[in-house]
Amino acid sequence: MCLLTLAPGASAQNTSGIYTCVDSRGRTLTSDRPIAACLDREQRVLNNAGIVKRVVPPSYTAEERAVIDAKRRREQAEVARVQEEKRRDRALLLRYPDVAMHNKEREDALSQIDDVIKAVNKRGKTLEEQRKEIAIELEFYQNDESKAPSWLKRRIEDNQEQMRIQQRFLIEQAQEKQRVTTRFDEELIKLRQLWAQ
Repeated sequence: MCLLTLAPGASAQNTSGIYTCVDSRGRTLTSDRPIAACLDREQRVLNNAGIVKRVVPPSYTAEERAVIDAKRRREQAEVARVQEEKRRDRALLLRYPDVAMHNKEREDALSQIDDVIKAVNKRGKTLEEQRKEIAIELEFYQNDESKAPSWLKRRIEDNQEQMRIQQRFLIEQAQEKQRVTTRFDEELIKLRQLWAQ
């Protein structure tokens, strides 16, 4: 029999039974307590009838446990990623059962952006009209802003700032339109694969 301190996780109550394992040389060993030669491999604990009561896992070093834990986390993350991808695929198929539905959704999304762009352009025309009015006012001061009163200078600055905001907003909307188009293109590629299945 082997003399050994209890394996990690083993207690005085759960050491009863017959421990058995196959050591690194291929020999089958048995003992009434954890077997020292088999600490690096799993050991089976049998009851008096020879039936496996439980399995004692190998005793790993801290580094080995860290490697095993990291591997298990990677495997779990991969399983979660695959499950999430399947869930997204099912949701995509439910949302777009055919190409016509996908095309309609694309047109609606782009149409909303076009409506915003039209509103921005309309506001831009209003700002241009204001700019013309300001130019007429400025003629009275020989088109020299330094001679203009403060209320007119504020109006000029406000108009210029509003026009800059309009331009930035138009650029952002063009970028949004490109993002929406790219998203629908990528979805369509994925959907064609899913519809084919």
